[in-house]
Amino acid sequence: MDYTQEINSAPVVLVEFYASWCPHCQRMMPIVEDIKTLLADNLKVVQLDIDENQEEADQAGVKSIPTFLLYDGGKEVMRETGEMSAEMLLKKIQDAIKE
Repeated sequence: MDYTQEINSAPVVLVEFYASWCPHCQRMMPIVEDIKTLLADNLKVVQLDIDENQEEADQAGVKSIPTFLLYDGGKEVMRETGEMSAEMLLKKIQDAIKE
């Protein structure tokens, strides 16, 4: 996978770096699915398992998981790490897109 190509594959792209063994990541899965459904018209969601995408994680400077990166026009506009509520993640995404 070409990370640069992926983050430029839609006007707005949310990338989540996670690991299947990470309890915080597991709790975020249904939240990310909700975001994917809610913002389907405005946002592409890409989920990358760091164990399978270490090179991409390094390229993005990901140090912990889950990490959420939001790209607008290929430019990083938001970076959040850790477990959070659906409302909080949604607000952070919407605030970043508005700016």
